[in-house]
Amino acid sequence: MKPVSLLSLATETPPYHLSQAQALETARDLIGKDFADFERLSSVYANAGVSNRQLAMPVDWYRSPRSFPERAAVYLDVAVDLFVAAAQKAIEQAGVRAQDVDAIVTVSSTGIATPSLEARAMARLPFRNDVQRVPVFGLGCAGGATGLGLASKLARAMPGSTILFVTVELCSLALRTDHADKADIVSTALFGDGAAACILRTGTDGFAHITGNAEKTWNETLDIMGWRAEPTGLGVVLNRAIPVFARREMRQAMAEMLAPQGLGIDDVDQFICHPGGAKVVDALEDALSLNQGSLIKEREVLYDHGNMSAPTILFVLDRYRRAGLPPLSVLNALGPGFTASTVTLRCPA
Repeated sequence: MKPVSLLSLATETPPYHLSQAQALETARDLIGKDFADFERLSSVYANAGVSNRQLAMPVDWYRSPRSFPERAAVYLDVAVDLFVAAAQKAIEQAGVRAQDVDAIVTVSSTGIATPSLEARAMARLPFRNDVQRVPVFGLGCAGGATGLGLASKLARAMPGSTILFVTVELCSLALRTDHADKADIVSTALFGDGAAACILRTGTDGFAHITGNAEKTWNETLDIMGWRAEPTGLGVVLNRAIPVFARREMRQAMAEMLAPQGLGIDDVDQFICHPGGAKVVDALEDALSLNQGSLIKEREVLYDHGNMSAPTILFVLDRYRRAGLPPLSVLNALGPGFTASTVTLRCPA
């Protein structure tokens, strides 16, 4: 069986920048006056590991209360722009044409689009009208790894086909200025917006080969992370126990996900992790017995972009790729479910 190769990897962010200092002052202005514990909790901005992030809209747009239709309209406009930009880059890097794409996997959980994003992008990119469309919703932060694994399975099932994987998330659209809670404060300190895209195809070309993927979902963990439907849009569910959970559970989960591939934790040259936050990165280093501070690229991406949900793991992979991937790497991300997702990568000799 031919391996599935990653032929390209492109990332994209929206044009509006917000420093962490600006985020704190904006949140204090918008939320602080109505949230009694804001100042006590404000240290999260200094401890999140974030210096900058990119937003779908200028910061002043977030200062006014927004209805769900207003947020949905911005999601459609900006998410399609980011989809097209990231997909174009990935297609060009791979040396293929949009007409060559046989299937498109789209992962996004921060807005609702029906028709979905890839269908809307077809007005701007010359995909064939018989291209297979696979939109996926609800994966959250795990979506980059799970979506990449799904795209690799499609490529393996359709030898010789060209598969485009795109993930777009606009986390900032979930900002609430009314009835804010602790999860909203943490999210304003942590999340940003972004997109990433890859081209996959069977064969030995490409910068890495996908040789496996796996998931583990824990029972009775639905309240750890996700969305709840509210009159003004999607409200964030974010449990403060995520770092504790990762430190306690991830080593055993990783061993279970690698075992069917004939691998153990010690066989992996590089773990490439979704930086859910500074404390989550610390917890993953502990759980996987890595040297403290060894997840350097994860911290760099978090510092420069914040947690962009699903695309973030691909931003991290891109930095490791540019630095030079070792023979065996494993991507891993945690998301709603509560679920861990992995993708195993081998570098060509």
